[in-house]
Amino acid sequence: MAIPTNTVVTANQIGRREDLVEAIYQISPEQTPFLSAAVRVKATGILHEWQTDALEAAAENRKIEGDDATANTFNPTVRLNNHTQISSKTISVSRTSRAVNAAGRADEFSYQLSQKGKELKLDMEFALVREQASSAGSGTVSRASAGLESWLASNKTSVGTGTAQTTPGFASGAVVSPTDSTVTGAFTKASLDDVIQKCWSSGGNPTEIMCGPTQRVAISGFSGISTLQTPASPDSAVTLMGAVDFYKSNFGTLRVVPSRVQRDRTVLVLDMDFVAVAMLDDMTMEPLGKTGDSDKTLLVAEFCLEMKNEAASGKVTDCT
Repeated sequence: MAIPTNTVVTANQIGRREDLVEAIYQISPEQTPFLSAAVRVKATGILHEWQTDALEAAAENRKIEGDDATANTFNPTVRLNNHTQISSKTISVSRTSRAVNAAGRADEFSYQLSQKGKELKLDMEFALVREQASSAGSGTVSRASAGLESWLASNKTSVGTGTAQTTPGFASGAVVSPTDSTVTGAFTKASLDDVIQKCWSSGGNPTEIMCGPTQRVAISGFSGISTLQTPASPDSAVTLMGAVDFYKSNFGTLRVVPSRVQRDRTVLVLDMDFVAVAMLDDMTMEPLGKTGDSDKTLLVAEFCLEMKNEAASGKVTDCT
C-alpha cells in the first residue's frame, strides 16, 4: 500500500504536543520500620550516655533468728554511651528550574525537598539497624552511632556452620562492629526460639522480630505455624493465607516486621521498651546562602541509638 501524495503524517508534522502524564511514579522503598517504632528521646551532647543496673540472682536467703545485719554486696551501675551521628542531604535547584512548567510537580524545589527528606530517613534507618561501630570521630573523620547489630552481644544464636559471628558489644567505652562468620546457614524456628528464650531469661520481653525479605519468607514457612485457610461462609470471598504476621512463642507473641534496609543475614529480636532513638537535633531544614542563580538548602539531623539495655533483645546471625 502507498500513502497518498501530500498526506500529513506524524513524521513530517510540526508542532505536535508531547504526551507526558502529569504524574511521577516512584516505587523506591521509603519505609523505616525501626525509626517509626522506636521511641524518641532527647540527647543534649555529642556523647550520649545512660546507665544500666541488674538485680542479684534469686537465692534461698535464709537467716538465723537474732542474726546481726550485714550489708549486701554493692553493685555499681554500668555507664554506657553512643556517639551522635550527623546525616544530611543538600538540595540545590536553579531559579530557572523553579520557573519553568514541569510535569508532575508544581515546584521543583519542593519536590526535591520531599524526596531528599525520605532519603535522609532511610539513611538514618540504615545506621540504626546495621552493624556500624561507634566512633568519636575527629576533625577529618565523621562521628558514628553504633547500630543494633553491633550492640546485641548477650543473646545470640549463630546458624552458620563455620566460626560463629563474634560481637564484642559495648567494651572499653565503645561499640565494635561484629565479625561475620565465613559460612552461613539456614534460619530455623529452633534458632529463633533459642534467642527469644535467652532474651526472656535475661529479663526482657521481646515484642518484634525484624528481618530482611529472605528470612521473612522463612518465618512464614516454619512448620506448624503457617496454614492455608479460607472463610467458612460460602458467601465470603476466598482468601489464601500464606504469611505469618505474628509469632506466638513460649515467651510471648512477637510482631514480624520486614525490613528492606537491614542485613538479610541477621534476624533481630527486639524488646522495644529498651531501645530508643536519641535526637540531638531533629531533621531540620537550613537555607544556605545564595552564591549564584540557585536556591540551596541543607536537610540535617543528628542522632544516635540509645540501647537502654541490650540484654533485653537478641539476634540470630549468619543466616543464608
